[in-house]
Amino acid sequence: MRAMQVTEYGQQLELRDIETPKPAKGEVLLRIHAVGMNFGDILLIKGTYQEKPPLPFTLGMEICGTIEGLGDGVSHLSTGQRVAVFAGSGGLAEYGCFDARTCVPIPDGMSDEHAAAFLIAYGTSHVALDYKAHLQPGERLLVLGASGGIGLTAVELGKLMGAEVIACARGADKLAIAKQAGADHLIDSDTDDIRDVVKSLGGADVVYDPIGGDQFKAALRACNPEARLIPLGFASGDVPQIPANIILVKNLTILGLYWGGYARLRPSVLTDSFTQLFNWYAEGKLKPHVSHAVPLEQANEAIELLRSRKSTGKVVVTI
Repeated sequence: MRAMQVTEYGQQLELRDIETPKPAKGEVLLRIHAVGMNFGDILLIKGTYQEKPPLPFTLGMEICGTIEGLGDGVSHLSTGQRVAVFAGSGGLAEYGCFDARTCVPIPDGMSDEHAAAFLIAYGTSHVALDYKAHLQPGERLLVLGASGGIGLTAVELGKLMGAEVIACARGADKLAIAKQAGADHLIDSDTDDIRDVVKSLGGADVVYDPIGGDQFKAALRACNPEARLIPLGFASGDVPQIPANIILVKNLTILGLYWGGYARLRPSVLTDSFTQLFNWYAEGKLKPHVSHAVPLEQANEAIELLRSRKSTGKVVVTI
């Protein structure tokens, strides 16, 4: 089968012919249809992600496919069933074997591209806003990186959960997409002073931050007393050092989130979240935004779209 693999850290993916795998105990064999690309994939290529698979390995952690084989002990799934999977790697290939416990059946009306763009982006934002921050109707939510893969879902979910949403992104085109997702207020991070604008709107009660750096520092100083801040990534490349005196004086709460860690730490957090999210999708309340869909052999172009921040919403590779 064909697979796009990392053969050397820091280099482009290589399209290789490798053996089709067979499912081990507790696994399923998927014929893969589509793969959602994520910022974590860039870190995997660099060798700086939280987890570091041995070389060579097949990239792709967010997967949609059809079950073609069952390993021993798998009884809750069946062949021919379409599922979405969150895995550390293995998606950018024609077939892959994955832990059956991580497979989530897909609603019939959901496309392959939407399914591949759904789990991590919506899952991260829902766990962040609901399970971690306990976002309440009427609260003011500031979303940094609001046009990106996870930021856009935070805007959409925040509005659905009844918050007043402030979206911060770079440029008018990206802000227009955040507006379509439900943002009440827009901040251009290239030209506007984040702190001043947020304070003029009444301050932030919850801050959703996949960016870090100077934007986090500005958002911290625009928080209301007892606000909650959720750092869940550092796309700026700058991991901010959080001043404890500001946290103390304003009674702020910092809520770190490594969404993938819950797969081992407390899987029910993810499965409960998926149940709610798929229900909302079936009801037409969620509309995944896929800005680019490219074929397997162009997966390096998909990675570059993320790296250069030319994409909005999700980038999907189709198999």
